[in-house]
Parts: sequence; structure tokens; C-alpha cells
Amino acid sequence: MGGALGSAMGSTMSAAAGNGRDGSRTTPLRVDAQRNLEHVLRAAREVFGELGYGAPMEDVARRARVGVGTVYRRFPSKDVLVRRIAEEETSRLTDQARAALGQEDEPWSALSRFLRTSVASGAGRLLPPQVLRVGVADEDNGFDASRVPQQRTQPGTGELRLVAEAPALSADDDAGAAALLEVVGQLVERARAAGELRSGVSVADVLLVIATAAPSLPDAAQQAAASSRLLDILLEGLRSRPA
Repeated sequence: MGGALGSAMGSTMSAAAGNGRDGSRTTPLRVDAQRNLEHVLRAAREVFGELGYGAPMEDVARRARVGVGTVYRRFPSKDVLVRRIAEEETSRLTDQARAALGQEDEPWSALSRFLRTSVASGAGRLLPPQVLRVGVADEDNGFDASRVPQQRTQPGTGELRLVAEAPALSADDDAGAAALLEVVGQLVERARAAGELRSGVSVADVLLVIATAAPSLPDAAQQAAASSRLLDILLEGLRSRPA
């Protein structure tokens, strides 16, 4: 009896503590807000991964099963939400590259592991559009932006560079992108120094492989199989072969 009574009293006190003077439940609202945020972020990753960063906020809200007003309360503009997802993906790619670099002794194994892990995670569908830009050098005009939209290279080098374009990059964006480029650059340089990477393959090419090998298909099993097959083909194209 004493235990049951104590439990009941504890429950009553907890409920009272969770209610405001007006009877509103403060603690559950905070929990709900956190849960809504998680739903919105997960939905945004799915929607942007399937439809690109041009997908409307209404699609994100619908996938998260919340009102669009809830999305805008957490993210006052679409740019803010896109930046959040892009930052997370940049960080995830950087972690995957560091893991491959630290856990694989063979240069080619490290590079291919990074590519396989990144493609399997679907990160290629969410490469930050405002952080990394790759392009194709044009002898007459310098850049042919139409060849590879949203990305550019340093003229004549094929290497990625950071550019500040609207919306402007924040300091965090810049630092995150620089960290990603540095560690992927180490993977590329190791494979190149070992003679296992084709001449001319750059950091930009490696990141484009991640994007290219991550198609968005409605069936998960079909998508995984397509990604794996396409990545095998692309890896064969990257790898240097003895003459």
C-alpha cells in the first residue's frame, strides 16, 4: 500500500510540476517541440534527397506530418533549413573520410571505402549546393557553369575552390567545407602517390562520383542495387591500371 501510495503521489506531483498556473503542460510541450524538430530534419533530408534543395517547405511539412507553420517556427526561411541540412551532410562526409583515412592502410582501399560509405549513406543527394562548387574550365570563357551546375573549379586545375555567392557562406560553412576538402584531398593524394589513381582525377571528381552514384529511386532495394552497380563502374574509371 505504502509503495503504491508513494507512487501515486509521485505521479501527481510530477503532473503538477509539468503544468503551468494556467493548466498548460510545459514539460510535454518542450518534448513535443524537440520531437517535431527531429521529424522536420528527417523529413527535410528525405525530401531534399529525393527532389533536390528546390523542393518547397510545404513538402517538408507534409512529410514530417506537421503544419508548415511549425517548420517556419523552427526555421524562419528555407535558406536556414537548407543550410542546416547542408552543414550536417558536410560534417558527415568529413567524418566518413577521416574514418577511411585512419582505418585503411592501403591508399586505394581508403579512397574506395570512403566512396562506398558515402554513397551508401545517401550523402551524395545532399551535397551542399552553396558550399562546394565544381566547374569545367573553358579556354575562352574561363568557366562553363552549365556543364556542372552549382559547382566550379579553379581555372586549369580541376580542383575545388570555395566561393561566396548568394546566399553568402557563413564562417561555419566555410570552415566545414575546408575541413571536408582537406581530408578528401589527403585520400586523393595518397592514392595518386601510390599510382592507384588515374592521372588528372581531382577532389572535385571524387565528390562528383558521390553525387552521381546516389540516384533517388522509389524502391529502396532497387536504389541500393543501382547505386552499388554505378559506383563499381565509376571506381573502375578512377583507378589506374598497369599498361
